[in-house]
Amino acid sequence: MAEPKYRVRAVHTDSTVTVYQAYAPEIGLPAAREGRFPAAWKRDRMTWIKPSFLWMMYRCGWGAKERQETVLAVEITREGFEWALENACLSHYERGLHADHATWKRRLTQAPARVQWDPERDLRLQPLPHRSLQLGLTGEAARLYADEWTVSITDVTPLTHAVHAHVRTGDLDAARRLLPRERPYPVNEETLAHLLATPEATPAAITGSDTRS
Repeated sequence: MAEPKYRVRAVHTDSTVTVYQAYAPEIGLPAAREGRFPAAWKRDRMTWIKPSFLWMMYRCGWGAKERQETVLAVEITREGFEWALENACLSHYERGLHADHATWKRRLTQAPARVQWDPERDLRLQPLPHRSLQLGLTGEAARLYADEWTVSITDVTPLTHAVHAHVRTGDLDAARRLLPRERPYPVNEETLAHLLATPEATPAAITGSDTRS
């Protein structure tokens, strides 16, 4: 069965969902050590979280890009994650979804979160036909993320380097065995209905067959 074009995929438990970010060591290392973001983490700036490990690898170049050398797995509450989705605005104007460009722009300015659907990546970081969620948090959402939603922060830089080492030697099976076990995230249709990037992206195409118990 073909993978739905739009679907939230993540490592998740009954109460949490894991997202990824990459930071310079002066932010990432104390965050992992203390299990919370340090005071130097700017709570008044937009921050982007990514449920896809491989999309994070694409973004940070396997932890090789400057000031993205420390890769973090941030476990946050599902309640917080879903609140952000419910209050998010699609990051670009979409005819048929938004009444007009001005309405979308006003909503984007006011929203505490925004969503982008970008091509998912394979182990060689090449684009795949289906999309991966990126969630941008600003204002209230960024503060809640840092100070209330975060359950744990883990430095997964060693994992990043281990997976990349297998990819470089061409052992994709070994690399794949190390990947976090991401699976469809059971979110209800209403939560994402306002974030459909194209008319064909029905809620069923996003959520797949999983339902939340």
